[in-house]
Amino acid sequence: MHAILGLISRNKGFITFMLCMVVFRSAVADWNVVPTGSMQPTIRIGDRIMVDKAAYDLRLPLTHISLWHRSDPQRGDIVVLDSNKAGERLVKRVIGVPGDEIALLHNHLYVNGKQAAYLPDDVSGVRDDREDPAAYAIEQIGPVQHEVRWSLAAEGPSNDFAAVKVPEGQYLLLGDNRDNSADSRYYGFFPRNEIVGRATRVALSLDPGNHYLPRRDRWGISLH
Repeated sequence: MHAILGLISRNKGFITFMLCMVVFRSAVADWNVVPTGSMQPTIRIGDRIMVDKAAYDLRLPLTHISLWHRSDPQRGDIVVLDSNKAGERLVKRVIGVPGDEIALLHNHLYVNGKQAAYLPDDVSGVRDDREDPAAYAIEQIGPVQHEVRWSLAAEGPSNDFAAVKVPEGQYLLLGDNRDNSADSRYYGFFPRNEIVGRATRVALSLDPGNHYLPRRDRWGISLH
């Protein structure tokens, strides 16, 4: 016991620093590695994204218990959540907030009866395009706009769904890579208390298809 106490005493500065880091990453800000392409082209495979964990709630560190409710996710936010249904951490975009009526018909969104606008977009540098050619567009829902990706070789059942109303306390989340994303079309609505933060920017990016060399043109870019 004396040896343990002595070890703690000699390293109390380091231990304090590590505890502060754990609290900070758990409750204030963190970064996540993105291993999949479900949010391409907005977030690329190999991006390390910054997550504002105090964007919606100030939580008790290492828990999902909210100590101070600051705001709720808004349509268009890119959120990070710990999904019980998926059994893993997900990064998706908020498409429907509580009370919204959402439909996806022929891969076009309808929000509260109004069709989203689409403007063809030219995107380069997405590695998946070599094996899976894609089309890109700017999707606009009211004042919110962002890029989406559609596979030109998508097969199998359609990802479309008829109009659904988002229940209170739930959110409808989709990936920007519409033909390659496990989201609300697979798991249903996501509870508010599973959303742990908002993705704000790319901290740094490494290209897994090129020996993990840095993609410096993506470092520090804002996510929207």
